[in-house]
Amino acid sequence: MSPSREQPGLTRRSLLGGLAGAGAAGLLAPATGLASALGDRPSVFSHWVGALSGDSGELAAPRPFKLVGVEWASPARARIELRARPRGGVWSPWATASTLGHGPDRPNARALIGDPVWTGPADHVELRSSQPLAGLRLHFVDVSLPGAASTAAAAPLAQPRLDAGPGQPPIIARTAWAGGNAPPSVVPGYGTVRLAFVHHTDSPNSYSSGEVPAMILAMYQFHRFVRGWDDIGYNFVIDLYGRIWEARLGGIDQAVVGAQAGGYNLVSTGVAVIGTFNSLIPSAPAISALEQLLAWKLSLHGVPALGRVNVQVNPADAFYTPFAPGARVSLPRIAGHRDGDSTDCPGNAFYPQLPALRPRINTLAGNPARITLTAPAKPSAASAPVPVSGRLTDLHGAPIAGAPVEVQRFSASPSGPRETTVATATTGADGRWSAAVALKRRALLRALHRPAPAAVSDLVAIGVPAAITLKLVTASPLKVSGTVRPSTGTVTLELFAVQPGGHWARLRRRVVTVRHGAFSAVLATSVPGVYGVSAHTAANTVSAAGVSAPVEVSIP
Repeated sequence: MSPSREQPGLTRRSLLGGLAGAGAAGLLAPATGLASALGDRPSVFSHWVGALSGDSGELAAPRPFKLVGVEWASPARARIELRARPRGGVWSPWATASTLGHGPDRPNARALIGDPVWTGPADHVELRSSQPLAGLRLHFVDVSLPGAASTAAAAPLAQPRLDAGPGQPPIIARTAWAGGNAPPSVVPGYGTVRLAFVHHTDSPNSYSSGEVPAMILAMYQFHRFVRGWDDIGYNFVIDLYGRIWEARLGGIDQAVVGAQAGGYNLVSTGVAVIGTFNSLIPSAPAISALEQLLAWKLSLHGVPALGRVNVQVNPADAFYTPFAPGARVSLPRIAGHRDGDSTDCPGNAFYPQLPALRPRINTLAGNPARITLTAPAKPSAASAPVPVSGRLTDLHGAPIAGAPVEVQRFSASPSGPRETTVATATTGADGRWSAAVALKRRALLRALHRPAPAAVSDLVAIGVPAAITLKLVTASPLKVSGTVRPSTGTVTLELFAVQPGGHWARLRRRVVTVRHGAFSAVLATSVPGVYGVSAHTAANTVSAAGVSAPVEVSIP
């Protein structure tokens, strides 16, 4: 659920009486569609409505849909509700459609896009607004599941399995709703987990068990193709049947950065319960699943369930919060979305349940472990093993001795993370461990204690300088060649005049193309003398900045 810009004094299910309908035609006029790449028939499409004052009356959609959301130009604090029905069927209950976005993966000028509403099969919609609207557009999703992904009865479970806290609960793998046709638009990003946000999705509560995969896929399509986010916004989704679903791609055991809590996405994980909980609370199976999931997820990252944590509001999307950009704020470790952002999520009935949930989750967690990983502040030489170290303790700081630790190299890709164990260690009596890791390029590392109570560290970026060789080919003309490992696109050559006393005075620099890890160049010299040449590369996503040993040459 996302931050709200709603009119003060209105409840989320208030009736909007006394409003006259005007400005919307009975049939939606076609406009530029937003097509997903999920087949020949676009599953995401949009149509222009224009101005709206009061009630729109019944609007016939261009074709059937299962989810719909609204976009409008102004005013930001308007209260918009909608309902839908299939041809010849009955109307759904009115649902709020004007709750604004959670906090995007990147700035989006089209900010007034409400949370989507799952309608099930429908082809007619009706709108009503608390204020006259300008620039109103409807976005529809006509979702169909890919093949066997339409059922979760025998769905695969997400991997890996790491028994932190009470043990890892069953988490249905993303493929159960996404199949192979719902990739993120970019490689997932990673932050840290310092707290968890609890959400609801503002969806109707009368859905069936079999509809859930389609509901999650429809949310993904709306978030990605309408809002322009990288992926579905939430990290996890729970349904009213007590099933936990992997949502945003990137690794259930990693600190995947979502788009679920504006201002705090880099330091949190987000769990949404499908439904609307303003007047009723989630089902008992959903509550139990939420408790199990949060007890496991927070324990895995060494985070207690009780207490508060100070976090900084990310200035990039601070407008979703009631706090100033960059402000330090204190939030519960298990927070309702409204604790950090301007929203009533996770609902007026659900939110008061959180104080009772926290101690139960804390009891489930038991005595979790916490593991750290530190690395040198400066890059090591390309040929030298990188020393890493850390400590394994419980949450009270007591050491866990004689425990196995894995150092894993982490690779992110569009299909998900890959984790490779590159070193092992055993903790000493004080819980400390150390290892040396051989790396040829920049890497993300984490420490893992695999046995129960399992624990993972934050990811740490290790810079390894590019290894550059440089040799003299000829003195006249002055020609040099060399290699760069890992290969880069260019290398910068610098020519110096070696002066009496050994001082090197830079004459010029030249950027040279590197092909297959090799380069060569002729450097013009105008007068006889002693010259020096060096080669260097800038830091990039593969390696830290590198520099060669200098080459000195006398030119008669």
